[in-house]
Amino acid sequence: MNAIIENIRRDLLANSNEQLQKSTLHFFKEEILCYGLKSATVVNIGKEHFKTIKGASKSEIFRYCDELWQSGYLEESIIACNWSCNVSKDFEPSDFRVFEKWIDGSVTNWASCDTFCNHTVGEFIEMYPEYLIQLKRWAQSNNRWMKRAAAVSLIIPARRGKFLKEIFEIADLLLTDKDDMVQKGYGWMLKVASQNYQTEVFDYVVLNKAVMPRTALRYAIEKMPAELRHRAMEK
Repeated sequence: MNAIIENIRRDLLANSNEQLQKSTLHFFKEEILCYGLKSATVVNIGKEHFKTIKGASKSEIFRYCDELWQSGYLEESIIACNWSCNVSKDFEPSDFRVFEKWIDGSVTNWASCDTFCNHTVGEFIEMYPEYLIQLKRWAQSNNRWMKRAAAVSLIIPARRGKFLKEIFEIADLLLTDKDDMVQKGYGWMLKVASQNYQTEVFDYVVLNKAVMPRTALRYAIEKMPAELRHRAMEK
């Protein structure tokens, strides 16, 4: 394991760019660690090194992911996200606790949160929808990333027209949260849901607009026709 992780870090460092590192750091409100690489380069490095462990068991691949998450580096977390999703066909219910541990203990920024939850957690929830109730528990966490994860884990299912009832239930739990990362997360979830359920999401926004933060509201209605956006924004 150590040799593979070291080789990944060597390649990340070899492809790093100081100017890109500085611009990436300015892109986040929170402090992050990063090497300074373009996303496509990180993905390609991850793909190349995954070839060397492609035949490994899911539990072994998760151990690699765990090591990458623990580094705290943005690029390593993105590789971990992609590797965990690569074995999605082998997901089983017990994996949920592993995913929860990574979000609660290792996610430190929206990019890692969204990459992991959109794909790995989203795939898991579609396979095991009985775990939707656990997302509602995340929505009541004190950890901002757990709360954002509760919403953004449903982005891909929402795009497929799934789980509207649970989407509204999670939005209810996050509705008045003061954290802009949480507001943007559930606003994004509602926006994607509106592509299949425009009337339902519009009615939800209008019903709650007196207490819904403007950030969340704007996200939720972004893809709606101009007339509906105007009506939703009226005081």
